[in-house]
Amino acid sequence: MNMANAVYWHGVFDDFAWPWAWLILPLPWLVKWVLPPRRSEAAALRVPYGPQWKALMGIGGHSFSRRMRVLPWLVWILLCTAIARPQQLGDKVELPQQGRQMMLAVDLSGSMSEPDMELGGRVVDRLTAAKAVLADFLERRTGDRIGLLVFGERAYVLTPLTLDHDSVRDQLRDSVVGLAGRDTALGDAIGLSVKRLREQPEGERVLILLTDGVNNAGVLEPMKAAELAKAEHVRVYTIAFGGNASNSIFSLLGVRIPVNDESIDEATLQQIAEATGGRFFRARDTRELVAIYNELNHLEPVKAKDLSMRPKIERYHWPLALALGLLLLGFLWPRKTA
Repeated sequence: MNMANAVYWHGVFDDFAWPWAWLILPLPWLVKWVLPPRRSEAAALRVPYGPQWKALMGIGGHSFSRRMRVLPWLVWILLCTAIARPQQLGDKVELPQQGRQMMLAVDLSGSMSEPDMELGGRVVDRLTAAKAVLADFLERRTGDRIGLLVFGERAYVLTPLTLDHDSVRDQLRDSVVGLAGRDTALGDAIGLSVKRLREQPEGERVLILLTDGVNNAGVLEPMKAAELAKAEHVRVYTIAFGGNASNSIFSLLGVRIPVNDESIDEATLQQIAEATGGRFFRARDTRELVAIYNELNHLEPVKAKDLSMRPKIERYHWPLALALGLLLLGFLWPRKTA
């Protein structure tokens, strides 16, 4: 017997978790060589099944056939195999695609209740249109860890970064105008998003901020927040959302209602995006908002290359069970008197 047995088992199994365990394989031969048996006439302790153990080891008044004499060595090899923890590769498992660490910041200030959008042939408010577009966006971001932040007078994280997009979608659906106050704390929203993203892998930190107003609340100035985002390598994409006079719509009474967008601070939003390596977008209707989020899918793509792995399955119980079976066979095998 030698280490060639390990080579044989490598043909049966794909790998061994503890290959160093094969070093104990020659231990019985070393013990036999270093410590030869010493016969003694002194009294000995009686143990159960003494004759069977003596027969199994090939001593005493009983003997096995030549084939059965190798049984203890087979048992030892099997035990060494079990200790080495043999493993086999399982079926290929597809891993989630690698995506971004992305915060979605949504404005819930009072102006988001303005009914100047159209969705499915009916007039809706800005928040309702934004929810529909964001829900579709979430469907296509497989592999991203996404968090949801809402802001008004204050900024709140409704959903931390997670792969559970259904939770993000549910929280977004339940959000209502005024939930975070009627004003707009733009700087605080950026600052809180940066705080949640700063511990994530560099190069994957993304903030998509949608607003229809001007910063008029909070403690952090928008450009100061942009500096923090730049320092933490967070790319900020800003979306100014709301209608204007050239894109007025009919009210429920059939009267064309002009809506101006002087309240949207496009200049600041553009500066924030440029300072952080992101981009500024302007959406005056639902169709344009859909196009913007489609563009964001291209700007921040989920890596298309599928990742897969073959899990390692423990198989140590196979040689262990076989060793125990051979031991049992050794006890039960009929013996002939020498």
